[in-house]
Amino acid sequence: MTAGGHRPTARPPKIGPEQVRHVAHLARLELNEEELARYTDQLGSVLDYAAQLAELDVEDLEPMSHPLPLANVLRDDEVLPTLDRAEVLAAAPAAEDGRFKVPRVLSEEG
Repeated sequence: MTAGGHRPTARPPKIGPEQVRHVAHLARLELNEEELARYTDQLGSVLDYAAQLAELDVEDLEPMSHPLPLANVLRDDEVLPTLDRAEVLAAAPAAEDGRFKVPRVLSEEG
């Protein structure tokens, strides 16, 4: 480690258009020259950022699965009184045999 607490790492070489063209070919993507230039720049930025992250001293950091603490937000199940069936069915547009009656959606044919 260096005096600043960073691990010395070699910067990856800047990605070039030929490498981007090769990756695009593997992904079966056709890129025009404008896209090739744009993606070369964007992938280069991603690789530069990854190299910066690789330089960080994380030796004393505890691994985590999530950056924020997670808490269960579910409540305990409680048995509570339910609505009165007759009262609920009385408010329904149609009821039959103690159940809601709804229009048929699917036919019995296939």
